[in-house]
Amino acid sequence: AYDTADKPMPPLRYHVVSRIPYARGLGSSSAAIVAGIIAGLVLAGHRLPVWGSESLLQIAATIEGHPDNVAPVIYGGFQIGIYNGTRWVTERVPCPPGTQLVMFIPEFIGKTSAARGVLSDTISRADAAFNIGRVAFLVHALAMGNLDNLKWGVQDRMHQPQRAEALYKHLYPMIKAAEEAGACCAYLSGAGPTVMALTSGASGDIFTQREKERTDFSVAKAMMQVAQTFGVKGRIVVTLASNEGARVVKVDPPFSSEYITFRDNV
Repeated sequence: AYDTADKPMPPLRYHVVSRIPYARGLGSSSAAIVAGIIAGLVLAGHRLPVWGSESLLQIAATIEGHPDNVAPVIYGGFQIGIYNGTRWVTERVPCPPGTQLVMFIPEFIGKTSAARGVLSDTISRADAAFNIGRVAFLVHALAMGNLDNLKWGVQDRMHQPQRAEALYKHLYPMIKAAEEAGACCAYLSGAGPTVMALTSGASGDIFTQREKERTDFSVAKAMMQVAQTFGVKGRIVVTLASNEGARVVKVDPPFSSEYITFRDNV
């Protein structure tokens, strides 16, 4: 951030609080990267162009090596990112209304080196065609709100079978149990070991809606039963996808003034 602002970085002391479990395939490193860049920009008093350049995305994706996780951290929601030969580009994919995320987060961490080490350096034409078709099907299902097709869109041959066989024996039994319990789909989150399921039927606050109108409880129970069968300790977290990305919640001196009040009086 200070390099971008062309300013020397002063000595800093900072305290980080992260509610995202690290090394579980949930993007904690990307969240930390984006938070650090934004904090640095605010401290440096420097702002970046967005339209036509997405400068913050360029910095974050360059550090992370790809935009897969930093893009949703910055912009929120479901994001698709590519490198167009000149810069990183990202676009939002709609999140169908009523969708909930049910995730089983194991106690053990998943080492990226180990998760990548089980993957082959080559991909067959058949597997490449399989995954390309599934990605297109997934994006279409999300864009059209066709939840019944999500389970086909998340199918994979390029990393899930290899990681399930070598590292995560609970993966496919948990996916099967989640879908049989009513999940729209389930898959390995990132490089694992977290297993993510998408459910439907949520409307308003969970405390004001009858449980039988949603499937999150039954799916969570089914996933936990599989975990217990395989002796994998962990916990279930149920949440919603956020369409809002990273934002500053407090700054001193504040942006707000006598005449203009920004959100949360920041």
